[in-house]
Amino acid sequence: MEWIAVIMFATVIVVLLAGYPVAFSLGGTALGFALAGVAFGGFEAAFLGTMPNRLFGIMSNETLLAVPLFVFMGVTLERAKIAESLLDSLSALFGGLRGGLGISVTVVGMLLAASTGIVGATVVTMGLLSLPTMLRRGYSPRIATGTICAAGTLGQIIPPSIVLVLLGDVLSSAYSQAQLEQGIFSPDTVSVGDLFVGAAVPGLALVLLYMLYIAGVAILNPSAMPAAERGPQPPRFLDLMGALLPPLLLILAVLGSIMAGLATPTEAAGVGAVGAVVLALLKRELTVAKLREVMQSTIRISSMVFLILVGASVFSLVFRGYGGDALVQEFLTGLPGGVFGAVFIVMLLMFLLGFVLDFIEITFVVVPIVGPILLSMGLDPVWLGVMIAINLQTSFLTPPFGFALFYLRGVAPASLGTGDIYRGVIPFVAIQLLALGLLAVFPELATRLPEIVYGR
Repeated sequence: MEWIAVIMFATVIVVLLAGYPVAFSLGGTALGFALAGVAFGGFEAAFLGTMPNRLFGIMSNETLLAVPLFVFMGVTLERAKIAESLLDSLSALFGGLRGGLGISVTVVGMLLAASTGIVGATVVTMGLLSLPTMLRRGYSPRIATGTICAAGTLGQIIPPSIVLVLLGDVLSSAYSQAQLEQGIFSPDTVSVGDLFVGAAVPGLALVLLYMLYIAGVAILNPSAMPAAERGPQPPRFLDLMGALLPPLLLILAVLGSIMAGLATPTEAAGVGAVGAVVLALLKRELTVAKLREVMQSTIRISSMVFLILVGASVFSLVFRGYGGDALVQEFLTGLPGGVFGAVFIVMLLMFLLGFVLDFIEITFVVVPIVGPILLSMGLDPVWLGVMIAINLQTSFLTPPFGFALFYLRGVAPASLGTGDIYRGVIPFVAIQLLALGLLAVFPELATRLPEIVYGR
């Protein structure tokens, strides 16, 4: 009956591609297969009896409380026009250099990623604010679109990322399960804070690689990134600090409290939400109407995440009931190349699924299936989590199905060809693959800092 699980997985992909809502596709398909299995004697109905406990576990999970809080923080900062003031100040500072505007966009994307953690919002915001300016200053459409898409997807890997929050919760359960199956009854734990700290160095290294590429293009192909004429007055120091300090202080408050052990990620998310409101009030950008919009947007996004989590829980339960996890384990452990072969196949599968599924579905559906198997092979959970996050970020950028490309296409002028967007991101995809390769060869990039901070 294990092959029924594979057919169920393929059916979900087809249903999703047909355009049906994700949460109902996952849950509905799984229940359909479960009821058919019960009717024909191929599925134990007792598996469905554990569903209420699973749902209660989701409802009472304190770690997942960080999701609506971080979403609220990100949406509030988006409405407060943080990106606009940052881009104006940094463009005035670096715009006189070749490639200066591209570097400014990358830095703003990094700060927005660390402030909001929402990929779609960052790409759209950067597209609306910086794309017209870059094209007006003579930047090549390919360079402009590639830079914006790449900078916008940094929210996948730079903490406090929603991806890392969800991955941390799923990997924590997978790590405990893997250790229990190995006969370790006092298992070690991995937390969202571990992933946040582990992702810091790879995320900053990725930003540095982006900036080096932009600087290289500015030197080798000056016509693609012309320098802007400096205005009569350089930006004042106070104006620059007024744009940079608020988001930096907010990032420091959130990540610093986690790294110093003063707060859990959920508590730090609460600090970030309050800080975002204070920041918006100080900038006089938060009215009652805007606050209502922020709250409605937060409810919509959070409801989507938790509904998908419920649907994915039903799916994984039925998948295991049909013995799909045993089939996957047998397949991965039988691959040539051992651990390397298993990790390579899983990463390739996630990369391809990233074309058609959002990171939430992949995190809730695929990671619970393959996570315990890979972790039982002796892999470090922090390293695996950061690898998955960078891998999903890469698939978000890769033509022709990368989500970031669709986000930018939606706000780009009609005169800008889709082919320019596709060709513009290819060098950044190569940089992503380079970063993934470096992390595979040097796991210490992700594991060393958590060892220093937490003594892991």
